[in-house]
Amino acid sequence: MSLMGSLYVGQSGLQTGQNALNTTAHNMSNVDTVGYTRQQVQQTARTYRTLSKTNSANAYQQAGLGVQYARVKQVRDYFLDKTYRRESGRSAFYDTTYDAVGEIENLFQELEGEAFADAIKNLWESVQEIAKDPSNTVNQGVFIQRCNEFTTRAAAVYDGLCEYQDNMNYTVQQKVNQMNKYGARIAELNQQILRIEAAQVEKANDLRDERNQLTDELSKLAHINLKEDIDGNFIISVEGTEFVKEDGINEIALLQDENTGFYTPYWKHFAKTDAAGKLDISRAKVFNLDMEISTDMNTDIGGLKATLIARGDHRATYKDLENKDVYDKSIAPSVVMNIQAEFDQLINKVSTRINEVIKNAADDAQKKVPGTQYLRDPNSNPPYSDVLKIFVTKSGNEMTVSNLMVGDTIKQSPSLLGFIKDDKKVDQETADELKNIFTQADYTLNPNVKTKTTFRDYYNNLISQVSNTGNVLKGISENQQQTVDSTLAAREQIVGVSADEEMSNMIMFQNAFNASSRYINVVSEMLEHILTTLGR
Repeated sequence: MSLMGSLYVGQSGLQTGQNALNTTAHNMSNVDTVGYTRQQVQQTARTYRTLSKTNSANAYQQAGLGVQYARVKQVRDYFLDKTYRRESGRSAFYDTTYDAVGEIENLFQELEGEAFADAIKNLWESVQEIAKDPSNTVNQGVFIQRCNEFTTRAAAVYDGLCEYQDNMNYTVQQKVNQMNKYGARIAELNQQILRIEAAQVEKANDLRDERNQLTDELSKLAHINLKEDIDGNFIISVEGTEFVKEDGINEIALLQDENTGFYTPYWKHFAKTDAAGKLDISRAKVFNLDMEISTDMNTDIGGLKATLIARGDHRATYKDLENKDVYDKSIAPSVVMNIQAEFDQLINKVSTRINEVIKNAADDAQKKVPGTQYLRDPNSNPPYSDVLKIFVTKSGNEMTVSNLMVGDTIKQSPSLLGFIKDDKKVDQETADELKNIFTQADYTLNPNVKTKTTFRDYYNNLISQVSNTGNVLKGISENQQQTVDSTLAAREQIVGVSADEEMSNMIMFQNAFNASSRYINVVSEMLEHILTTLGR
C-alpha cells in the first residue's frame, strides 16, 4: 500500500476512536439517568484490498484499509425485561391492595387510639346500667344517648369507607388516562424510531430508551405482553387485547355508573350501542374481575386492576352477605366492600335486635292489658297505636348504616322507656333481654365463618380480620418487592452504566486514538523524508 493510502488507514483509526470516545462520554453523562440503556460500540474492519491471488498460497495477498465505526447498539436482555415488567406489575397489585387495607385500619382509628370500639364499649356499659336499675331515668337517658352516639359514629365510619371508594374511583380515572397517554406516546415513538432507522444508518437509541421506560411504567398498571415486529415497532397487548399498534392505540374509555358514579374501563372499539342508544360494554371490558386471583394464572398483575377489585362495584350492605355464592364471587375479593358488608351487618343486627326486644315487651304488655301505653309511641296516629322504636330509618325500610338513626320521639323523651309495667313492677325481664343482645353468641362475620360470636367479639373479629389481611398482604408485598429488586439488579448489570467500566473504555479508546495519531505522524515523517531527502 502506498504511503498516501496509509494516511487514510490512520485517519480511519482517528475517526473511529473519536466516535467511540463520544459514545463513552454519552454513557458517562447518563450514569444516573432513569431508563437509560448502556450503549456499546461495535467496530469492524473496512473492506480489504486484494493485491494478488495465488492458487498455491494459503490466502490471498490483501491490504487492510483501516477500521470503521459499525454501529452503536443497546445492551438489553429480553428475558429480564419481560420478568421485570411482570413482577413490577404484580408488586403494584399487592401494594395497592395493602394500601387499601391500611386505609381501612385508619378509618376505624384502631391505630390512633380513638376507636369505634369506644362507641361499642359505651353502649354496652349503658345497657349494663339499665340492667342494674331499669327504672332509673338517668340510665335511660344515657342509654339513648349512647345509641345515638353508636349510630353517628357508625355512619361516620361507613361514610369514610364510601369516601375511600370514591377516591379509588378517581384513581381509576387517573390511571386509565395515564395508560392512554403512555400508549399514545409509545405509538408516536414507534413512528419516530422507524423514520430514523429506515435508512439503516443509525439507531434511535435515546428514543428507544424512552419507549422502554414508558413500557416499564405501563406494566405497573396492567398485565401486558410485548412483541417487537420486524420494523422495530412495539406491539403491546393489555389483558390479552392489542393496545399499542404500529401507528396508534386502541383507546381505553370509561363508563360511569348512573347510581354509584363508579368507572368501568372498556375497549372503545369493542363497545356496542343497542337500539335504544344505550352503550353495551358487556363484551368490551378491559378487565375480567370474575377470574380467580392467582399468581400461576398471572391474574394478580397491575395496580389498576387491584384498584378496581378493592373498590368494588357498589356500596355493600348486610344484604350482600345473605347469599354465599354472591358473597364469594363479588364481595369477598374486594377489601372495601367486604368490610362495608360485615360492618353494616353488625349495625343492622344490633339495632334490629334492640327494636325487637322493645317490640316483644310492648306486645306482651298489650296482650295482658289491652290498650296499655307501655313502650308505645305517643306521637303515632292515633297516639300509642304504634310500638316505640329506638332505631328508625331515614327512608324506606332497610336498616342499613347510612339509613339508620335514633327516633326523634325517644331521643327527645328517653323516659318513655320507663321499664315500669302497668302493675307498677319494674320490667327487669326486658332490661335483661337488652343485656343478652350483647352477651349471646348469635352473630357470624360472613357466610364462610360458621362459628357464632357475641356482639362485642364480632367487632373484634372484624378488626382482627382486617389486621390479619393487612399482615398477609404486607408479607406478600415485601417479598414481591424483593423479587422486583433482584430482577432489577440483574437487569441493571446488563443495561446499566458502570462508571468504572466506562472509564476503562475511555482509556482504551483514548489509547487507540493516540496510537492512530502516532501512526499518522510516522507516515507523515516518512513522506517528508522521501520528499525532502530522497527526492533531491
